[in-house]
Amino acid sequence: MTTSVLIVEDTPEFMRRFSDAVLADPGLALAGVVGTGRAAIAMLDAQPPDVMLVDLGLPDIDGVEVIRHAARHHPQCDVLVVTMFGDDQHVVASIEAGATGYLLKDAGAGPIAASIHELRAGGSPISPSIARRVLARFRIGAAPAVAAQPVPKDAAPSPLTERETEILRLAAKGLSFETIGELTDISPHTVVAHVKKIYRKLAVHSRGEAVYEASQMGLL
Repeated sequence: MTTSVLIVEDTPEFMRRFSDAVLADPGLALAGVVGTGRAAIAMLDAQPPDVMLVDLGLPDIDGVEVIRHAARHHPQCDVLVVTMFGDDQHVVASIEAGATGYLLKDAGAGPIAASIHELRAGGSPISPSIARRVLARFRIGAAPAVAAQPVPKDAAPSPLTERETEILRLAAKGLSFETIGELTDISPHTVVAHVKKIYRKLAVHSRGEAVYEASQMGLL
């Protein structure tokens, strides 16, 4: 029997990549591709798939809400998160909501088809860096994560300009610098210049670290 897969992703580049991975595997069947959380919930309720691939940075509602809906109403559906967000808040929230796998887009998510098969076989594919963080929490006996705290009204102003914040949000979705340039109507070289400034201001050295630090600071 084939495994039906619903893809919930709003970035065309990743929509295509994930769809191609599913369509190329004879053991998988593409149930649908949607770009919003509400559309995902509608698809889930209309015809629940065996597996749902979901990004967390959706344009309408939080991907965690989609995961929670799937876990409550369609527990037979395995949920695989594929996202740029690798911080504790997103990881723990997704797992607590019901995700059974968690892959990072910028850390070599690995063959999507293989991860889906692993899920259906009872496994939980997790990017190595995420697995290490989860294990570390258990080692130190960390208490369950609390809800994200709102940024205090008297919090320090963002170190990033509006343009830098916009570029970082797009980068958090896994977009290439060329694509970001097209969306923001600037050249890829200018995007790179902005990214270097973002790295310097946040004291980081990679896209994943920038997304993590910005998330911790409440900038995303």
